[in-house]
Formats: sequence, C-alpha cells, structure tokens
Amino acid sequence: MKLIAALHRSEPGDDLLDPAFRAALATTGASRLQVNLDDADVAGAMRFGPGAPVTAVVSVWTDQDPTAALDVVRRLDAELDAWLVEEREPLVPPTVPDGVRADALANIALLRRPASMTPQDWRSDWLERHTQVAIDTQGTFGYVQNPVVRTLTAGGGDVAGIVEELFPMAALSDQHAFYGSGGDEAELQRRFTTLMDSCARFGAADGLDLVPSSRYGFRLS
Repeated sequence: MKLIAALHRSEPGDDLLDPAFRAALATTGASRLQVNLDDADVAGAMRFGPGAPVTAVVSVWTDQDPTAALDVVRRLDAELDAWLVEEREPLVPPTVPDGVRADALANIALLRRPASMTPQDWRSDWLERHTQVAIDTQGTFGYVQNPVVRTLTAGGGDVAGIVEELFPMAALSDQHAFYGSGGDEAELQRRFTTLMDSCARFGAADGLDLVPSSRYGFRLS
C-alpha cells in the first residue's frame, strides 16, 4: 500500500532527506520512500490552493500497518494531512538513482470532488476520461494518479485524489515546455483550452492545491 502525507511546515526541511529519517521508516517495515520538496529549485513555479500551504509531500510504500510509518513522519510535522491511496502510473516516471534529484518540475495537485458528482462518477471521469487528455495536452514525462482510499488524519478529508505530473525544468518559465506545444502559439492555446475544459468537467479547474516540487526517491529494503 502507499501512504501520502502533506506537510505544512514553513520550510520543507532537509531532515526529510536525512538518513536517520529513512532508517526510522525502515524499522516500520516500509520498503520505499519518495520526498517532494517545495524548495529553491522550484521557487519560480506557480503554487496555489484553498488548503493550508503544503511545503513537502512524503510518500511511503509498506506492506505493514501504515500507522507506524505515519507516526515517524508525524514527528516532523504534527499538523500533517495523510491518506492511504491506490497508485496508478499511466505515464511511468523515469528511474533515478537513490537520493538524486529527478531532473524535473514535479507538480503535485490535491484534488477535491465537487458536491455535484458522486464518488464513482468523479473517479471514473478522472481516471478513465481525463487521463489521456492530460497526457496529450501537456509536456509531461511522468504522470502518477493516487485515488484516496482512506483519510488517516483529522484534516484532509475533502481530498479525493492526488496527482503528480513531471515536467521538464524549462516548464518553470516556458509555457511551450509546460504544454509541449513546440513553440506554436496556436497549438499552445488549443492545448490549454482543451485541458482546462477537461479539468472543469470533474472539478479540477478550481478547488485544488497545486504544489511544485523537487522529487527524490529511496529504497528502504
């Protein structure tokens, strides 16, 4: 299973990359760790949302009860929000050596289901219809979807899904790099309009938290 925690500390913190943090998670039976930091490398990126600002996102894979792993992460932020999710990878991110920053702008979005849609309809529209639209209209080379199975904290109950999209670093300042439009202004506008219309259909055009990040991965066992 996969556990995702959103941290709200004023700074993302290098302690999330510290070997001691990984060692503590390994003792709980966790097998893999991913750390996404809203740090200096992505300072120029867009970030927004109605929720409390997110400065780091921690993902932990484990076959054990996730409570112990969550307790380890909570030592670094007692006010975090956390979820158990079902991971899907329509566009598998490239493999990067342990502890090496992925050469990417990794955007994470916390998605909320509009009241007008049933959970089943929302999930189906996101996972089955919107997925290909998102891939076709953006310059992504990694696309990971995480439908929420269960909320593990008092906060975060309004989050229905979490998506991570990997863009080239040029996308920080170049809309053509972000949308993969190759410098064609008309194509850029077509892709933008198509994406926004698709997002609006399942409520992702607003009411979401967007967190730009640097992405690090580690094997724990």
